[in-house]
Amino acid sequence: MSKPKVFEKPIGVKDYLPEAVARLRRIEANVLECMSRWGYREIMTPTLEYYDTVGVASATTDKKLFKLLDRWGTTLVMRSDMTAPIARVVASLLRGEPLPIRLSYHANVFRAIEEEAGRSAEFYQTGVELVGDSSAEADAEVIALSIACLKAAGVRKFRVALGHVGFLHGLFQETLPGRTEDQEALKDCLLRRDYVGYREQLSRLQLPDDMRRELEGILRLRGGQEVCGQAMSLSGNTVATDAIRHLCEVWDVLKAYDAVSDVIIDLTMTGTFNYHTGLTFEGYASDLGFPVLNGGRYDNLLGQFGRPAPATGFSLKTNRILEYISTNGVNGERPPYRVLVVYMAKHREEALRHAKELRSRHDVTVTTQRVDDRELLTNIELHEDGTQEWNGARYEDIVIFG
Repeated sequence: MSKPKVFEKPIGVKDYLPEAVARLRRIEANVLECMSRWGYREIMTPTLEYYDTVGVASATTDKKLFKLLDRWGTTLVMRSDMTAPIARVVASLLRGEPLPIRLSYHANVFRAIEEEAGRSAEFYQTGVELVGDSSAEADAEVIALSIACLKAAGVRKFRVALGHVGFLHGLFQETLPGRTEDQEALKDCLLRRDYVGYREQLSRLQLPDDMRRELEGILRLRGGQEVCGQAMSLSGNTVATDAIRHLCEVWDVLKAYDAVSDVIIDLTMTGTFNYHTGLTFEGYASDLGFPVLNGGRYDNLLGQFGRPAPATGFSLKTNRILEYISTNGVNGERPPYRVLVVYMAKHREEALRHAKELRSRHDVTVTTQRVDDRELLTNIELHEDGTQEWNGARYEDIVIFG
């Protein structure tokens, strides 16, 4: 392999320039403030974790983990999500704290990727974990909070889809008993949203026509609360029917939150089957073909750290939201009012005192610049939008002391 050039970066990582960083920080701040108002306390965990604890407990497949060895030969991982590290903290440092526990976070996470254009190896997540409550009320709370956070982030047009892993588990156990490989093949198609592949897989199974139509019918189970009734008629399996009843309860609570206008039920959603244990959900922003929000229930994770407890949560994909906002011209709030204070040496104290006063005001950023010749200021250019340009940079106002 040839030596990288000095300006090259590894595949999957990117630089964020000042304007993008400012928008990203506004998104983070607005979302974390929203979470705080709902009673969630922010937590920070280290970038590096032990592979044998957090690494193996993560929902990320082993081949997508970034691994490294410390000087003693112990395998470490760069965190691939925040859920497993927070589970470790809840089971250790917060072991004496009564349940339920509500925590929030913002962090960059890392996942090894194939060398494909547009795929990220480092990205940013802002999310919450609600530990110690298995009720439909808890599931509805995190869904309603995720909707509030999307709005706080500046996402105006979106839809949150709800599913439940128990429905497909139960339906496939009933229709394809003992055929584990066939069940997994169908689940994999649904996980990848490959509905054509799902139908092709069904045709290869040589099922009776009525059973094949029944399994194809789940592709139409998408909509409002009426979907629950349709699903009940498809399966008599207890796991499947219990899942649908739970979804109905969650929907009823979301109605009390006045949140159902932003939600649909999609029973083709599988979540990560080896990780999620119940309700799962995803949020899609308009004009983006991938989710900006993922969440769901994971009741088995805490037990791996010695403190069994039900849990649910979600994460916003903050850098994808930044992309949405940049593409759609949406700003979470107005950018700061930019002022340039230019001064000559003999007016230094007066100019810097004025700059200090301006900085005490909300949403004002002040840059100071000393000049030695007043003629340098003749290069100030006025623009039609009211901004002023000096030395290649634009400002809402330029104040001159000299």
